[in-house]
Amino acid sequence: MDHSWLTLLDARVPRYTSYPTAPHFHPRIGSAIFENWLKDIDPQKPISLYVHVPFCYQLCWYCGCNTHIVKGERPVELFLKNVLKEIALVQRYLPGRPKVSHLHFGGGSPNRLTADQFDQIMLQLHQTFELIEGAEIALEIDPRHLGHLQTEAYARWGVNRASLGVQDFDPEVQKAMNRIQPFDMVAGAVDLLRKAGITAINFDLLYGLPLQTIDSIHATIEQTVLLSPDRVALFGYAHVPWIKKQQKTLERFGLPSVQQRAELAFYARSELEKHYEPIGIDHFAKADDSLAVAARKKQLHRNFQGYTIDEAQTLIAFGPSGISSTPQGFAQKEPELAAWNQCIEAGQLAIRRGIALQPSDRLRSAIIEQIMCHLGVDVEAVAREHSQTPEQFLPCFDRLASFAAQGLVRIEGWRLSIPENRRLAARSVSAAFDAYFQPEENHHSAAV
Repeated sequence: MDHSWLTLLDARVPRYTSYPTAPHFHPRIGSAIFENWLKDIDPQKPISLYVHVPFCYQLCWYCGCNTHIVKGERPVELFLKNVLKEIALVQRYLPGRPKVSHLHFGGGSPNRLTADQFDQIMLQLHQTFELIEGAEIALEIDPRHLGHLQTEAYARWGVNRASLGVQDFDPEVQKAMNRIQPFDMVAGAVDLLRKAGITAINFDLLYGLPLQTIDSIHATIEQTVLLSPDRVALFGYAHVPWIKKQQKTLERFGLPSVQQRAELAFYARSELEKHYEPIGIDHFAKADDSLAVAARKKQLHRNFQGYTIDEAQTLIAFGPSGISSTPQGFAQKEPELAAWNQCIEAGQLAIRRGIALQPSDRLRSAIIEQIMCHLGVDVEAVAREHSQTPEQFLPCFDRLASFAAQGLVRIEGWRLSIPENRRLAARSVSAAFDAYFQPEENHHSAAV
């Protein structure tokens, strides 16, 4: 198979879960500004919530998340005390009791919390916010550490979607990435969740890991299909050891080349597409899943949790490193656990940095979201919706000339579209419309 076009994608570009992206946030956005943004929330519109739990029982070598491996329970108990206080601090600035349509627990590993600790957080959230009927309550789960008491607590509070970090079922790959979880263990976690009534199951898979082969990818997807999750996210492993030092350990096993990564990605995609509908650049869903339905209707959105049906314009994040978004801009919490604890204990909202959105940011964000979600955009139509003209994007189209020549994007007037079999080009095509992005940035993973 001819993959010569991949050379155009062998660059580090953002995943565009926001625009502007986090590397371009700055410290001029602090707690005082965010407090005013909270006060301006429209009480008539549902919002979303995110709780970041920054703990795991064990560090996986591939991990790029903000997490901590701690001895004993004191750090977790201190986090619990302060996240409850943080929710109360936010409540001071809210216009009433906002309605919530989506609640997501991420990490780290949210199931590092005990059932009682989860109960306390959910009780505080229910006292502060009104979770609307049918709200999606989702939880990221490490299948190695899931018990009956936890699943009972999740069901009691209405958790209706669970996302399991599977990554790869191959035993040798699991050893290399320091994450041993046999198929039966994952199957047991899925069974435990479903018996508790939590039937919407997501799997996260990775390609580009050491020791992965076409055969091992094939076996992993066969086993995935056997457990029948509703959604599968297929991410390319992001090797950034200058940011996450533990990733250096993986190099002793050897990492695949860009060509090898692409072969793994294309094979995995082709196998998953036999059972699921492709969504955006890296998600797959059963045909009757709400994500697939939204994609067909061109109603898909993208936020910090990836592809979503969430239409809320405001997301409030709790916990260290969490990023809140409002119509006015983005605000990120202190990423370091100690600094976040200190701020919350001092009665501050722990905002470390952020960015206020300008009209041009909102326009470019809308263009990029359509490319990332729907593999195409009518730039003129989006510009007119924002009371602007499309001519300002002529340099962006010029930057895409080489992509068009290689068949990675089709350009017809102000319309552009990415062929189905070139979905991996979406991040690089989006980068052409990013006014902040510089090719020499090393904050991001490769596009393939």
